Amino acid sequence: MSLSIKNNIIKIISFFYFFNAIVEVIAETFSYEPIIFITKPLIPILLMVLYFYTSKSNCKLFYVIMFFSLLTNLLFIPNTADSLFYGVITYTIHRMFLLILIFRIIKIKDYIPFFLATLPLGFIFFYLFAASDVPENSYYLIFFHNLIAAVLGGVAISSYVMNDSKQNSYLLISVLLFLGLQLVIYIEKYYMVDSHSYILRPLAMTLNILAFYMFYQFVVISEKNQTTIDLP
Repeated sequence: MSLSIKNNIIKIISFFYFFNAIVEVIAETFSYEPIIFITKPLIPILLMVLYFYTSKSNCKLFYVIMFFSLLTNLLFIPNTADSLFYGVITYTIHRMFLLILIFRIIKIKDYIPFFLATLPLGFIFFYLFAASDVPENSYYLIFFHNLIAAVLGGVAISSYVMNDSKQNSYLLISVLLFLGLQLVIYIEKYYMVDSHSYILRPLAMTLNILAFYMFYQFVVISEKNQTTIDLP
């Protein structure tokens, strides 16, 4: 495939990604589930296709992360206790793989900035955890998920502070969007569970769409910098 054709395909897929994203946010605004069941799974699927055409190494772990993102998106559509429980499980697994891939790319050499960045985030998320009415069957999952979120933030912030590169900038933006997404989901699912919000779900999906696109950019740039992230 010639470079010009490949670039045109990438542009077309990118266009469809953001077009689908706009439709998804509008559908979330009006809670129109027939459209949501189509557009929401398409977000990770389109990113996988986009990554396939732009990646130098096609890291398998990236596809695993997107697969669990797809499952999480589907499970978070119904507003039921069972779907929320299984959604939290897949969301936690997804975050674990996300963290593993980031640690394969980012090599922490100085742990002091990492811990200094992680601790404040840990206090914030565990305060929210302690102050909310978390279902008993999700208690330990949410606890573990907050721990992963604090570590993610610590890695991104410390890496950016120690080395202000394009790669680390994309990682920082991506992780901050992911943390914002987690905060919005937390408020919607555990603080405003008895009331319908017309802004939280569209906001959550906007953060989700931008966070994953920034993460995709981070992985692609890391590969261009000849960072080895392939699975064995």
